[in-house]
Amino acid sequence: MKKEEYIGVFDSGVGGVSVLQAIHEMMPGENLYFFGDSLNAPYGEKTLEDVQQLTLNAIENMNKKKHLKAIVIACNTATSAAVTLLREKYTDIPVIGIEPALKPAALSKKNSCILVMATVNTLRLDKFHQLAERYDKSATIIPVPCYGLAKRIEQGNLDQPDLIDLLTDLIGPYKGKVDSVVLGCTHYPFVKNQIATVLGDIPMFDGAYGTSKHLYNCLKECDCLNDQEEGDILYGSSKEDEIPIYKTFMNTPIV
Repeated sequence: MKKEEYIGVFDSGVGGVSVLQAIHEMMPGENLYFFGDSLNAPYGEKTLEDVQQLTLNAIENMNKKKHLKAIVIACNTATSAAVTLLREKYTDIPVIGIEPALKPAALSKKNSCILVMATVNTLRLDKFHQLAERYDKSATIIPVPCYGLAKRIEQGNLDQPDLIDLLTDLIGPYKGKVDSVVLGCTHYPFVKNQIATVLGDIPMFDGAYGTSKHLYNCLKECDCLNDQEEGDILYGSSKEDEIPIYKTFMNTPIV
């Protein structure tokens, strides 16, 4: 690996930009290549085989375009479905996935009740069940499949009433009954304010910081951190007209 090579950041769509933000904030000197598979988004309700094939194909194409020094799967569903396959294929570079931030949520308050918002596939696959089993003695964990939410966020216009209506249908019944929320899809941090409108002002946790920190440690360990002042950010998409939307989201502060 060379320090100046790119870090590939992949997601099914715009959601992974929340992870891209965290990586850039922590490591501003790194060259980053973000690719969103918006043509096939969302992944959350696709078959396991489809998610695996789409993810493998996208990463292969990214690596052909820019030889990557690390791969970040900024999608909980793609991580659950394909990270093992990617690590078997790309044995010479770090392959880092993301997972719902149950650990910090469970440690934040003793005997808490945690609402986990995620896609159908993230909640269905073994990776989430193993994670939940690790912390179910520390907290009550309530998984909620958020049908249609990632797709709605992809459409933008996040200040429209229909988004609040969708969130109210999905999580409104839990208002006053949970202590915190785990945002188990990288799309969801972009609607923290809207979630708070529905559930109230309670702590929210996502996996972007933990993923970025793990990436930093991996690159530091192999002396591959780029020490330039400001790195390049390259955007790609399976749906070219989505790239301006990625850039808009990149400049959207996540409160």
